[in-house]
Amino acid sequence: MNPYVLAILLSSLGLGTTLTFASSHWLLAWMGLEINTLAIIPLMAQHHHPRAVEATTKYFLTQATAAAMIMFASTTNAWITGEWDMNNMSSPIASTMIITALALKIGLAPMHFWMPEVLQGLDLLTGLILSTWQKLAPFALIIQMAQAVDPMLLTALGTMSTLVGGWGGLNQTQLRKILAYSSIAHMGWMIIILQYAPQLTLVALGMYIFMTSAAFLTLKTSSATKINTLTMIWSKAPTLTATTALVLLSLGGLPPLTGFMPKWLILQELAKQNLPITATIMALTALLSLYFYLRLCYAMTLTISPNTTNSTTPWRTQTTHPPLPLTLSTTIALGLLPMTPAILMLAT
Repeated sequence: MNPYVLAILLSSLGLGTTLTFASSHWLLAWMGLEINTLAIIPLMAQHHHPRAVEATTKYFLTQATAAAMIMFASTTNAWITGEWDMNNMSSPIASTMIITALALKIGLAPMHFWMPEVLQGLDLLTGLILSTWQKLAPFALIIQMAQAVDPMLLTALGTMSTLVGGWGGLNQTQLRKILAYSSIAHMGWMIIILQYAPQLTLVALGMYIFMTSAAFLTLKTSSATKINTLTMIWSKAPTLTATTALVLLSLGGLPPLTGFMPKWLILQELAKQNLPITATIMALTALLSLYFYLRLCYAMTLTISPNTTNSTTPWRTQTTHPPLPLTLSTTIALGLLPMTPAILMLAT
């Protein structure tokens, strides 16, 4: 892609998200979401592969549907209350519609069906943008609206997302689909705690972005898209294999890695709010996710690739990628747990 075009598209992505962050008016927020969607579509379709075009079409249709729902709900709210301000959501129908549309935008269950399919059709770097940056603007709106939404609805969305994210990834062999289900599960953790401690949602979102970035950049460096390919990495890049296994375990939430921090704090807060059953369900669904991360770790570190593999053997891992983003995100994804008190102090 032409570097000038790429620069315009990436700056438009930044502009859309910033516009949504800064707005307290529904029309401006909607405009930011639309700029975001329109800026990523050329990035998604840049390879002109039928799967990429199909993924782009699916993404556009779901995002357009969600945007239309947001516009309809905010117009309804403005009609009832007489103003477009986000903080004045007195209509329960409008607020429920908007939270449903935003859930569709970020891929929360049961509106998650587009997410694995779309991510599977994209290359790894565009998939990284879709899994991290594209979640920020809708999340900003969800956090602003959380107090106006029925708590039961948020709890249902959260528990269902963690369950679907854990359950759906169990039988996958494609790494991008596994990361899509991982994303759905993490979104569920963020939504479940939103009504009780919004600062923990922000902490969980930050940690998720760093861990997912580390996972995607590692797969990009080793050119891996299937579990088959993972079995061949250890002989070519042993250090990368070791750090990748740890990053995956961090995504699963094992101590003493960074991923344990948000899960620990969220379960602690749920217990404080006298919600032991919800906390137990969340902890059990985390085990489902942990199973498929362990499966990937097992394939990478404890198996030798069969000779009759269908995938092309990457004889040399690509060294043209800049090492700094991968190094930085991996370091943060592995070693931030001792900094928990400082992060909590910054968040509150």
